[in-house]
Amino acid sequence: MRTTKGAARTKAKRRLFKRAKGYRGGRKNLLRTVKETLIRAGVYAFRDRRVRKRDFRRLWITRINAACRMRGLRYSQLIHALDKANIQLNRKMLSEMAIVDPAGFDAVCDAAKAALK
Repeated sequence: MRTTKGAARTKAKRRLFKRAKGYRGGRKNLLRTVKETLIRAGVYAFRDRRVRKRDFRRLWITRINAACRMRGLRYSQLIHALDKANIQLNRKMLSEMAIVDPAGFDAVCDAAKAALK
């Protein structure tokens, strides 16, 4: 006996349409367009998870640079001096220190200046 896969197909379509909720025009209610749109959305999501990491690193470096220039150092000098002084703080933590704990960042900059001499 020949059977149709009605229930399974309907469930699969419902799953796709649910993921495309909120899209405009045929992108939310035409099956072929929904499939194309979801594939493209997945590609963008995959790519932009990596782009977000790059953007945050650039932001942290900009903040650190501004903070250490106020204390008489350049960013590259600070990173080099921290490496020489064997101070292992990542850029995210340095950026947070520069904003939240200026006294602590001053201490790090002083240690870096001492390592440069």
